[in-house]
Order: sequence, then structure tokens, then C-alpha cells
Amino acid sequence: MIFRTATREDLPAILALLADDGDAGEPAVVTGAHERAFAAIEADARNEMLVLVEEAEVLGCLQLTYIPGLGQGGRERALVETVRIRPDRRGSGLGAELMRLAVERARERGCGLVQLPSSRGG
Repeated sequence: MIFRTATREDLPAILALLADDGDAGEPAVVTGAHERAFAAIEADARNEMLVLVEEAEVLGCLQLTYIPGLGQGGRERALVETVRIRPDRRGSGLGAELMRLAVERARERGCGLVQLPSSRGG
């Protein structure tokens, strides 16, 4: 498996992951708004859209946003969002692996904290 920065070619697979997980209004078809959002993420040094790929198939994705702050000795914090695993691969440990790789990437960048917000009520 490969953990890498997403490319424009990955966008349909990423949107399919988002749509499958029940994101309201998220079609699997790429719109102009999606193109603009992806271009903005690519152009911003504080944002990364990352994918987990096996044999050219996108199995999972997440977005890392790096936030400067005065806490943690002035180090950045990493915010992890849009974490998704393909439905047929859920329960196989890929989500845990994706998170492990994200934390490792944040540490390599020097982040003092990694945050994973939850949008699900309980």
C-alpha cells in the first residue's frame, strides 16, 4: 500500500468515498466547486489531501490541515478531517493504519498535537 498526496485524478474516487459515507449533497460526480476546492487544497502549504492506494485503487483518504499556534511551544497542530475507508475494506484495520500514517506525517512536520474532531452525535 502507498500513502501519498492526492492528485486531481484521485478526485472522483475521493468523492465516491465521501458520498458513500452519507455526506449530504456530496455527489460522486466532480463539479466545478469540487475542482476549485481541490485546487485550493493543493495550493495551500498548510493543507494536504492524502490517499491510501493499493494497486492503483484508492482505498481511503483524509485531509490534514496544519494550524499555527502559540501552545505546544509554538509548534503547529494537525487537524485530521474527511477520514474515509472504502466500504468493502472497512473492518480490516485500514482506518487505524491511515490514522497512524497521518500522525507520523504530522510528527515529521514537527506538529505538537494531532486533533481528530467528530461530527457524529452519540
